[in-house]
Amino acid sequence: MADDTGHSTAPSALPSAGEVRELNARFATLGTPEILAWAWQRFGVRAGIGTSFQGAGLVMMHLAEQHGFSFPVFTIDTGLLFPETVILKDRLEAFFGLTIEVLRPDLSVAKQAEAMGPELWRHQPDQCCTLRKVLPLQARLAHLDCWITGLRRQQAETRADIGVVELHVADPDTGREIIKLNPMSAWRREEVWDYLHREKIPYNPLHDQGYRSIGCQPCTAKSGGGENERAGRWTGFHKTECGIHTFMARKA
Repeated sequence: MADDTGHSTAPSALPSAGEVRELNARFATLGTPEILAWAWQRFGVRAGIGTSFQGAGLVMMHLAEQHGFSFPVFTIDTGLLFPETVILKDRLEAFFGLTIEVLRPDLSVAKQAEAMGPELWRHQPDQCCTLRKVLPLQARLAHLDCWITGLRRQQAETRADIGVVELHVADPDTGREIIKLNPMSAWRREEVWDYLHREKIPYNPLHDQGYRSIGCQPCTAKSGGGENERAGRWTGFHKTECGIHTFMARKA
């Protein structure tokens, strides 16, 4: 079966670990459009862009649109986002002329409070992130062979050694793996923002107020320019990742 772009919607063959290593060596010398072209040719709509509307994700959406790669785009609404982030989704849909799929957790914030106590993020942030981010993402990845992210090596120490192509355990129960593609891994923050301003792409106004990385409102603070980009996340906890990029990752 094919979609209206002519691409098959059937599952694609997963590259072997050896091919992943070869792809990383080849992609080290290629630009983001060429990497996205590979994903479009190999996976079509079985590849999707996941974005929290940070700078790199917006650049990648623009590059895909400019080159005719009609990847599905999705985002996670935890129910705890800043109002500015929610509004940005509508602005981006109008700018790009597409629909951004919204993934939501099974429990509302109120139902979660009833079941596990109020403000779970204050005393068990890992569990909160699992319920509100990791599990909704797992459900979406069940329908993809390639998850395209906006991860960059410069963002934090936890991301310093990411590859362009990685294997990812999308279903921990069955061990099913997919490709996790990080086409902008080598981009620097300055390059991202030069591109956003040049192309006049809408972005979260909180970035202009000192928020370098923006997640859920209760767990996001302003950070100084001398810190890593994710320094304002989960202040006071020994935690730098929500879990979607760590719980299921596997090196080739």
